[in-house]
Amino acid sequence: MPLVATYLIFGDPIEKIDPMTTPPKERHLAIKVRMMPRDTNPHGTIFGGVLLSYIDQAGAIGAEHQFRCNGGTVHPLVTVAMNAVEFHQPVHVGDVVSFWTEIGRIGRTSINVHVTVETDRGEEIVTVTEADVTYVAVEVRDGQRRPVAIQD
Repeated sequence: MPLVATYLIFGDPIEKIDPMTTPPKERHLAIKVRMMPRDTNPHGTIFGGVLLSYIDQAGAIGAEHQFRCNGGTVHPLVTVAMNAVEFHQPVHVGDVVSFWTEIGRIGRTSINVHVTVETDRGEEIVTVTEADVTYVAVEVRDGQRRPVAIQD
């Protein structure tokens, strides 16, 4: 019997996902950016919140890329969870950072995206941060956001 998870958004149950149902793992380069001095923390490295913002954007871009590749409708996405964020290495001013996405579970209204953040340190590609982000597709009706089916 498969495991099933139910998610709540706006107070309503929206989803039952079989965690065993996953699309093929294929990386997509969602964002590539050079880190600038304005983004540093008091320790002289890039502030974690800046990376989290890019991770959120990259995950949404990766999800939209998946929908387009499958020929589906691209609905607005809202972030409902950012899980398992791990900062492995500091990011420095001048680092060119790549935000790679891999699609995890796709439910009726939600999609989970794994984001891997890497930088080139000379001869070596270093994974600096990773996170799992969950998005829900929504539509706005009468000023209210409601979950909608991701796949037609």
